[in-house]
Amino acid sequence: MAADSEPESEVFEITDFTTASEWERFISKVEEVLNDWKLIGNSLGRPLEKGIFTSGTWEEKSDEISFADFKFSVTHHYLVQESVDKEGKDEILEDAIPQSMQDLLCMNNDFPPRAHCLVRWYGLREFVVIAPAAHSDAVLSESKCNLLLSSVSIALGNTGCQVPLFVQIHHKWRRMYVGECQGPGIRTDFEMVHLRKVPNQYTHLSGLLDIFKSKIGCPLTPLPPVSIAIRFTYVLQDWQQYFWPQQPPDIDALVGGEVGGLEFGKLPFGACEDPISELHLATTWPHLTEGIIVDNDVYSDLDPIQAPHWSVRVRKADNPQCLLGDFVTEFFKICRRKESTDEILGRSTFEEEGREIADITHALSKLTEPTPVPIHKLSVSNMVHTAKKKIRKHRGLEESPLNNDVLNTILLFLFPDAASEKTLDGTTSIDNSNLPSESEDYNLYNQFKSAPSDSLTYKLALCLCMINFYHGGLKGVAHLWQEFVLEMRFRWENNFLIPGLTGGPPDLRCCLLHQKLQMLNCCIERKKARDEGKKTSDNITNTYPGDVGKAADLLGPDHRKDTDKEKGEVGKSWDSWSDSDEEFFECLSDTEELKGNGQESGKKGGPKEMVNLKPEGRLHQHGRLTLLHNGEPLYIPVTQEPAPMTEDLLEEQSEVLAKLGTSAEGAHLRARMQSACLLSDMESFKAANPGCILEDFVRWYSPRDYIEEEVIDEKGDVILKGELSARMKIPSNMWVEAWETAKPIPARRQRRLFDDTREAEKVLHYLAFQKPADLARHLLPCVIHAAVLKVKEEESLENISSVKKIIKQIISHSSKVLHFPNPEDKKLEEIIHQITNVEAIIARARSLKAKFGTEKCEQEEEKEDLERFVSCLLEQPEVLVTGAGRGHAGRIIHKLFVNAQRLTESSDEAAAMAPPEEELKRVGCPEERRHNPVSDFPAPAGRELILRTTVPRPAPYSKALPQRMYSVLTKEDFRLAGAFSSDTSFF
Repeated sequence: MAADSEPESEVFEITDFTTASEWERFISKVEEVLNDWKLIGNSLGRPLEKGIFTSGTWEEKSDEISFADFKFSVTHHYLVQESVDKEGKDEILEDAIPQSMQDLLCMNNDFPPRAHCLVRWYGLREFVVIAPAAHSDAVLSESKCNLLLSSVSIALGNTGCQVPLFVQIHHKWRRMYVGECQGPGIRTDFEMVHLRKVPNQYTHLSGLLDIFKSKIGCPLTPLPPVSIAIRFTYVLQDWQQYFWPQQPPDIDALVGGEVGGLEFGKLPFGACEDPISELHLATTWPHLTEGIIVDNDVYSDLDPIQAPHWSVRVRKADNPQCLLGDFVTEFFKICRRKESTDEILGRSTFEEEGREIADITHALSKLTEPTPVPIHKLSVSNMVHTAKKKIRKHRGLEESPLNNDVLNTILLFLFPDAASEKTLDGTTSIDNSNLPSESEDYNLYNQFKSAPSDSLTYKLALCLCMINFYHGGLKGVAHLWQEFVLEMRFRWENNFLIPGLTGGPPDLRCCLLHQKLQMLNCCIERKKARDEGKKTSDNITNTYPGDVGKAADLLGPDHRKDTDKEKGEVGKSWDSWSDSDEEFFECLSDTEELKGNGQESGKKGGPKEMVNLKPEGRLHQHGRLTLLHNGEPLYIPVTQEPAPMTEDLLEEQSEVLAKLGTSAEGAHLRARMQSACLLSDMESFKAANPGCILEDFVRWYSPRDYIEEEVIDEKGDVILKGELSARMKIPSNMWVEAWETAKPIPARRQRRLFDDTREAEKVLHYLAFQKPADLARHLLPCVIHAAVLKVKEEESLENISSVKKIIKQIISHSSKVLHFPNPEDKKLEEIIHQITNVEAIIARARSLKAKFGTEKCEQEEEKEDLERFVSCLLEQPEVLVTGAGRGHAGRIIHKLFVNAQRLTESSDEAAAMAPPEEELKRVGCPEERRHNPVSDFPAPAGRELILRTTVPRPAPYSKALPQRMYSVLTKEDFRLAGAFSSDTSFF
């Protein structure tokens, strides 16, 4: 109790001097990471196969640790391989040398073309690297380097980890690593030297052997033989003896009279510069022994022609300029512009003098006035030029963004019917029935939501792309679009169908602009039919128009008699009975007739009153069905076609219907809006079949909703009895309500479901107010579609397997991106970048084929070998040359270097005086070749050597362990990377 009552101030603070230091905590963190990754003990793998470092799968995992407030990243790099069987592992675990030490002597993977630098220098399949974190400073001081190295050594000893552990020191660009690997009583130290300048005594094999032997310090005499692997790399940069096969586009031809399929129908393709910048030849001597070969400062046996192994790699030009990629990229840039057409061209361009002609449509209307020149003699461009003749009279033609010749050629390319010999008086239409629709390439527009490759929209996209790149840029695009819109209005006002568009309603699988043009064509067709009906309404011929005539021919003479009675009505288009653009009005006589016969005839119980009505608007007899009430034949009526809709109109309609809500009143109004076409068909059916009832209409319109079954009557006969389906019997059913309100009015006197005049003006207004950016957005899927087709066409000529896979990826990616209404710019840029990459690959293939002369090979076998070799150069990081310098490809490579050397040494008199027939021969003995400036090959750009041996260190009775030193010498770099093993059992 006394102790409890003592004041707190008398409690003494105890300092624990056994607390771990920051250094100890760091070592503990390293050990913890090694334990978490289960890198404890010896994990032996299978022997390394040849080339596995390049073809195998490398993986890595990382963690982050800190030394005080300094952060390090720890990364484990390893080759994915199966481990040896457990039984075999137990037998060799006790005395086994760590796997990494065994890999130091493996010769199957020397000089891998694509691998981590430590893999290339030491031949390791697994290692751990501790490096400063991304935003941390480099470890520069010697004391810190030694501290890290000692930490690594302690962590390896404490955990028993036999995986090499490296520490990155100095600046990252120097790639300096020191490390250690420990085993049972053995240790390997990884050391490195990096210099800017190569010491003269170490530029050859003899000097490097001296370094290696002195570093080993082996007490044995004589020393065991040293195994040597040598690789010299020669770089070829001069391609002056070969012309790049890509021909630049002929700009003059674009404005001449030869513009056509090539210029405005196809996109260009190819690189404007050689996409292959360098060829690297590696000559390798993989298995040499000390004493067999001499290489010192006076003499060398290392002749590249005599090297047993040749391998080649190509260095690709960085971002070569490609025509197709530039075309698509420049067109995509328009999507980000904000200016309108008026802002780009300026009001003065087409409207400054427009006070005399307030509206351009007034000018176009003057084209319809009688003229002594037949209309088929005028091209589309002449039409537009005539319409704007007065507007342009005070300014020169050079002020126009597009040259007249270019504009005329484009318009004739887009509208070939203007140059045809047939008159465009509306009596002939463009035949699109022969458009190909089965090929996979043609149907790409379904996936890209673009337009068919033979459509007007597709051609317009290509023309705008060409104009943007070669003729006026954005101003030229705005100018051509303005001319295009004027041409659309001209065709609407004069009933000229738009070429290059398939018939029928808008195809919702295509882009919105294509749908708008199809909608305008539908309007022209309806207006054209109505105007033709007006011309023939006073003079009806005895021919059967359209389907009516065909039906009459099929049904035979008996039906033709009945049809003749209605030919005066059926022969006229239903549109032709109204001069109003808003609705059709019923004639007074018909209205009075309806009143006289009872307007309630449409209701139940009214068929008797309808029997006396005169049938109107019959198309043809059904064939087998009769009216249930009076047994008269059932006639199929002439009905209105449903109104075509574009996707934006459908979306607007959906929004309107959704806003009506879920109330009973809203649902009723929604149903009435959706049943306009149904009501029209019911009225047509009633007019064609007086005395009909709802069941008759359902039997024709929706047979599934009329259920028939066999029953036995009172006399025992089997008869068919039918009734409406359950959904038709629902109270307040919309079908029943519509039937009761429908009047017997033929289609020709009904209100139009589709107002072509209003819809056409809406389309023309939509087109006229499109900004160039909006236009580019609409047409970009077509441009990407065209680019993919062009790439596929060019690839088929080269047959590159890797390109086929990339094209499939582009199509898949584009299909997902372009189906969104407003795709992200970043995703569009990715697609364009992929297309450019494919173009560059194909250009590289053509460049290599030109350099290796594959087309000049007379023997088919040699040609196939060369083509296979070129294909491998494109797809693999490094390709082995079959037969080295004596093979067919090797001889071509040799000649390439000889020609380059001849150009380089042309200023030397000795080289200039050399006879041509001796240029490909070796010059003199090796000593002369070493000192003679004229050689088949230039000086090696890089020299790599690997020295290996197995010796006991540090004493004669120590265990014999692997020793290895890698060296690389370039013009501005000298590096030695040594792995020296020691027996630590007694030291």
